[in-house]
Order: sequence, then C-alpha cells, then structure tokens
Amino acid sequence: PRPPMTDKAKFRGHSDQPTISKIGEVAFARGERINVEIFALTYGSIVRQLLEDHEDVDKVNEQLEMMGYNIGVRLVDDFLAKSRITSCYSFHDSAEVIARAAFRMYLGINAYVGNWSENRRSFGIVFEDNPLTLFTELPESSKGLWYANTLTGVIRGALEMVRFSG
Repeated sequence: PRPPMTDKAKFRGHSDQPTISKIGEVAFARGERINVEIFALTYGSIVRQLLEDHEDVDKVNEQLEMMGYNIGVRLVDDFLAKSRITSCYSFHDSAEVIARAAFRMYLGINAYVGNWSENRRSFGIVFEDNPLTLFTELPESSKGLWYANTLTGVIRGALEMVRFSG
C-alpha cells in the first residue's frame, strides 16, 4: 500500500499553497517536451554504447549513476525556479517533492515514496511507468545492470546541492 502523503513543502509566492503533485503537473504542462519514444531510444543507445565501451556491468552502473549525478547537480536550480518551492522541512518532505513534483515535472510520470530504511536515511521511489524502459529488453550478458541508474544519480546530485548528503 502507498504511504500517506503530506504537502508540507514551503512555496514562494503561492497564497493558496498548491499541492506538491499539482506543482509537477502544471510545470509539465507548460514545459517543452520531446517524444517519449525518441527519449527512450536515445537513452537505450547511450546504455548500449556504455556496455560496449566498458564490458563490465559494474562500471556501466557507475557511469550511469555519475551521468545522473551531473544532471541532478544542474537540474536542481531549474526545478527550484520552476516549482517555486523554497524549503522542505525534512528529508521525508524532500523525498515526497522529488517523487511527486520533480518526476512529474521532468518525465511526466507519477511516482511515490516507499521502502524507507530503518534509520530513515534512504528511501525508494516507485514509478507507475518508467519512460526509460520503453522498448527495453536486456540480454543475459547484462545481468546486474541497473538500467535506470541515471535516475539514482540525478536524485543524489540534486539532494547534495540542497545540503542533503549520505
């Protein structure tokens, strides 16, 4: 079952305090988009090239995470400007904003937070759909590949930029 969702993030310039999910929906509707099939095929081509270049799945996982990290470091400023969120009161609230607003804003997907660790220092995000995996079939030789590991890096990079680090 889905965990209860809160809307405790603080917004700049909003007197009616819109919900976190609504922020992502509005920004997605206003933003420029590319065709989801082209996006998925381009990402798949990048992963395939990394597999050819490195041959070691662990190195590919590392490269995907680092690519995502570099994106997240830069993307957080754009997200804060477009969402007008000025602060989150806790790591939990930050996770909710990432899942319900950021993923909706940039990928147009619905996501929610779950799988919290016992010490509440790590969490999982569950996607209803993942555009990165469209048209994706991994061969046996890619066993252990974390295909969407770029998303992990994006989250880590963005959180580090707002002073959350592991």
